[in-house]
Amino acid sequence: MDTVKKIIDAHAHIVQYIAGFTSRGELRGIGGGLARYADGQTFAMIPPEYGDYGFSPEQLINIMDENGVEKAVLLQGQFFGFQNEYTAYAVKKYPERFVGAASYDPFCVRAEDVRRHLFKELGFRAVKFEVSNGSGLMAYHKPVDLDGEMMNEQYRYAADNGLTFVIDIGRPRNCCWQTEALSRAIKKYPQINFVICHLLAPQSGDEQLFERELSRFALGNVSFDLASLPQNQKGDVYPYPETVKYLQIAKRIVGAEKLMFGTDAPSNLCRDRYAHLSDYIEKSGVFTPDELKKVFYDNAERIYFGKQV
Repeated sequence: MDTVKKIIDAHAHIVQYIAGFTSRGELRGIGGGLARYADGQTFAMIPPEYGDYGFSPEQLINIMDENGVEKAVLLQGQFFGFQNEYTAYAVKKYPERFVGAASYDPFCVRAEDVRRHLFKELGFRAVKFEVSNGSGLMAYHKPVDLDGEMMNEQYRYAADNGLTFVIDIGRPRNCCWQTEALSRAIKKYPQINFVICHLLAPQSGDEQLFERELSRFALGNVSFDLASLPQNQKGDVYPYPETVKYLQIAKRIVGAEKLMFGTDAPSNLCRDRYAHLSDYIEKSGVFTPDELKKVFYDNAERIYFGKQV
């Protein structure tokens, strides 16, 4: 990337070992970067040149350095399996490169003890919930009301402890994609910075739906990462002309100051090069140079690293 000098990847993962739990049951690494669900389905989860069973912080840093990326936000979910201790280790070892978000299952009987360890002892300043019915909370629990008491307890905890709240609500037309309930809940907590993953994960042909539902989140305390936006457009290939339509809509409705570049590495590196996952945004022509600076760096620096830019 020639015109953007500073980059933060606002949605990346490290993996000590693949230990997921999803709608297909347990998900375990079987070597060579492959993983297998409990129902027997096997697929590529990590490019084999980056790891057989995991993806280390050093591997991520190497890829970041190759692509001129200064920092990354380490998120988690049930797909790879929670990586709280490993993420805390990486942030402590490389504080100039990483910030992390903790994840937990609020249905745990001793959830309060879990939260104490994550946020008081390990020191996480952000929390990430994946609630999707594919590989999130609703994959192995009954549907959860995103404005119900269970989730409001988690919002209140984030508000009381000054946490950034990151949420992945899965894909449209599923029980987890509760845009109305989530927007209603967000309005109750104006003191929380909310980040919605994958720009609401619109699928190919969802332009009208996306425009309508994104408008619910044109709020001062809501931002979005762009991770996996191209991968959600089945059949779209680099430089992702179908994906660019959603960038145009998002800029118009919420503005460039609410959008953050992210790759969802390492799994998306099984599908395309890291460079392509970033420079398609610049090549799209959607954003001015000043707006690109916000999308690639300033917004994530402000929200996750706590610095005004």
